[in-house]
Amino acid sequence: MTAYTTNPPALVVVAHGSRDPRALSTVRQLLDRVRALRPGLPVHLGHIEIDAPLLPDTLAALDARGTGAAVLVPLLLGRGHHVMRDIPEAAAGTRLRTRVAAPLGPHPLLADTLHARLTEAGWRTPADGTARRATGVVLAAAGSRAPESRADTHRTARLLAERLGVPVVPAYASAAAPTVPDALRALAARGRTRVAVASCFTAPGRFATQCAAAAPWIASAPLGTHEAMARLLVHRYDEALSLPVPAAAEPVPA
Repeated sequence: MTAYTTNPPALVVVAHGSRDPRALSTVRQLLDRVRALRPGLPVHLGHIEIDAPLLPDTLAALDARGTGAAVLVPLLLGRGHHVMRDIPEAAAGTRLRTRVAAPLGPHPLLADTLHARLTEAGWRTPADGTARRATGVVLAAAGSRAPESRADTHRTARLLAERLGVPVVPAYASAAAPTVPDALRALAARGRTRVAVASCFTAPGRFATQCAAAAPWIASAPLGTHEAMARLLVHRYDEALSLPVPAAAEPVPA
């Protein structure tokens, strides 16, 4: 591990970017929660696409002001293309000493947030065996062609199922199967007629809206600014600093 004897490395939260203005507002509020959790830690934002500042611009600005090191923490929920390629390539293109942290999922704090958002939407533990056998959850995620991303979503679904005591089926808004409607139909065919949709999205946007609209019962809000999300970002930062620097700025293993 590299020793930092002066200022701590900057925490650069790497968001995807969205055409929905609510997404940028949500991410900025989440970063404020991170700053409140860790006063004195420099916290910055960079986007992969669409929204400013873009990640390369954030890194260039940090370099220009004399920042020596940064930890890039993906505000992403699995090991898709952005985590495995785009973010490490941006890290390799800067003069800063960088580490790329693991994505936010899977992790128990992510499952805690999903559970809390479902509870806010009206989720209650089934009262008896009959109700439990009729209940299920679809974990709605963005989707990726990367098998590592799908494996991460499945692990998050298992963590959530352990908390809820009912089956949790991963489903996707794009790029992977099953779709959310297909997962809902599959659960209905198994007699699961009381099915909630758990929104595994960091902020409001098109995918979150589409998946919530398909819910036959309740749909949770996106993960947003929940305190556990801020704690998870700080945890990934600390985790990245605790491990040897990976070769070629690859993400720290989750």
